[in-house]
Amino acid sequence: MSLIHKIALGLISGIGPRLAKNLLQYFGSAQDVFSTSAQELMAVAGIGPALAKTILQRDFMQQAKFECDFIERHDIQPLWIEDSTYPHRLQTCDDAPPLLYYKGNADLNNRYIISIVGTRNATSYGKRLCEDLIRELADLQPLIVSGLAYGIDVTAHRAAVSCGLPTIGLLGHGLDRIYPAAHREVASSMIENGGLLTEFPSQTKPERAHFPMRNRLIAGLADVTIVIEAGIKGGALITAEMANSYNRDVCAFPGSVDKTYSEGCNYLIKTHRAHLIRHAEDLRYLMNWEKETPKQITQQLSLLPPSLSKDEQKVFLYLQQMEQATVDEIAMHLDWPQSKLAIVLLEMEMNEVILSLPGKIYRSMIS
Repeated sequence: MSLIHKIALGLISGIGPRLAKNLLQYFGSAQDVFSTSAQELMAVAGIGPALAKTILQRDFMQQAKFECDFIERHDIQPLWIEDSTYPHRLQTCDDAPPLLYYKGNADLNNRYIISIVGTRNATSYGKRLCEDLIRELADLQPLIVSGLAYGIDVTAHRAAVSCGLPTIGLLGHGLDRIYPAAHREVASSMIENGGLLTEFPSQTKPERAHFPMRNRLIAGLADVTIVIEAGIKGGALITAEMANSYNRDVCAFPGSVDKTYSEGCNYLIKTHRAHLIRHAEDLRYLMNWEKETPKQITQQLSLLPPSLSKDEQKVFLYLQQMEQATVDEIAMHLDWPQSKLAIVLLEMEMNEVILSLPGKIYRSMIS
């Protein structure tokens, strides 16, 4: 599928992520969207005569070609939603952008991914909470995600860099600029071990409406979103709400009842929108993220049936750990395409190593 057509699809005003997915599902490819008739375009829900005409005018192709050149010149990776490199956690969100622009080297499907958000006017106490949390989780080698904003965001990025952990900054603009400009230096260090990610093409300015869109990516990319100091209004609470809508875990540090920068965290906890945490151990307990000891690893290996292939062993160990899991959960954990996993699961089921349950759920038949 042509990269130019993929880019062009995202440049059309009036076509958001959901409508773009509808078009791709109907036509099969971005290229075919631009090679059809107005009548067929209007067969897709959400496409009227005016939007069909706009698509067929193909006025976006020149800009898309410019973007292709920009990507190539600046070593930017375009991540298409059907690619194995696309973030798997984000792939499951119904409003995930079909195309992402990525500059960096971190694994966006890391085993542990944590989003950290909070107020731009962070106190020294809030910054210390953030730094301590990241340092105490360093043994898990998590990917730390935030929005490169002032306050808690940039504190999380800097703490991750300091601990040698990969960290991703989600941007509300194109990769031809850094906003705020004061964070250019930390952004540069993040690219060396982590990266910058956005759904916006170059020349897109950091406009107010873009940041809630950016926040949904912060929430969708991670296993858990952690809020450290937040007012009752603002981007941190928007991110938490979006994480909840994606059925992801949300955690918040409680704060003083008389401080505005604690109102948001306390509200999330009070309304059961977030789990209360005090330190890294609380998060480990909540997420069941305990570091495996050499003894535990040895015990796991001793449970392996001798006839399993290396791929089957990976599936078996995960199911032993989780007791049961869906196909999507297994694929996400192992970072495998569904096609590869389907073959392995079928072989294991035929050999009576695992059992298939309703809802595409599998569990081990060996205790």
